[in-house]
Amino acid sequence: MSCSSPFPSQEPEAPMQAFETIETDDTVVGCNGGGGPLGHPRVFLNLLPAGQVECPYCSRLFVKRGHVPQPPRQNPVKPPLKP
Repeated sequence: MSCSSPFPSQEPEAPMQAFETIETDDTVVGCNGGGGPLGHPRVFLNLLPAGQVECPYCSRLFVKRGHVPQPPRQNPVKPPLKP
């Protein structure tokens, strides 16, 4: 008798692509999600020290012009502790 788990496997997921990538010469940017009824509250985001930042509301990626975007860092999977 085999038993299948109702939970998905614990394989790491591939990072999602940014909703939209916006290049800028500034180190601080403001994002309102595009405004209008589908926007979000205006937030100001700092691109330093990484040279890029993702808006926590709409997932737009702001990149300092000339900076090569890096994929998001994933937390390493830690092996289970031995009893």
